[in-house]
Amino acid sequence: MFGPKELMVVLIVLAIVLLVFGPKRIKSLGSELGNAIKGFRQAVRDKDAEAAGDGNMASVGDQAKDNAQQPEDQRRSASQTQNV
Repeated sequence: MFGPKELMVVLIVLAIVLLVFGPKRIKSLGSELGNAIKGFRQAVRDKDAEAAGDGNMASVGDQAKDNAQQPEDQRRSASQTQNV
C-alpha cells in the first residue's frame, strides 16, 4: 500500500500535526469524532427501525450508556449550569 517514500511523508505530516495541535487537542478531536460517528450510527439505526414500523428502538439503557461515555468537560459544564 505505502512505499518507503509515502510512509515517510505520512510520518512527517503526523509529526507536524502533533506539534501544531498537541496531544490533548488531538485526543479531544478523536473523542469528538468518535461521538459523532456513534451518534450517526444511532440515528441510522433509529431511522431503520422507524421505517420497519418498530418505532424508536433506543432504550433507556442505551441512553444511560451514552451519558456515561460523555466527555469529562461536557459533564463538568453541565454540572456547573445546574449549580447556577
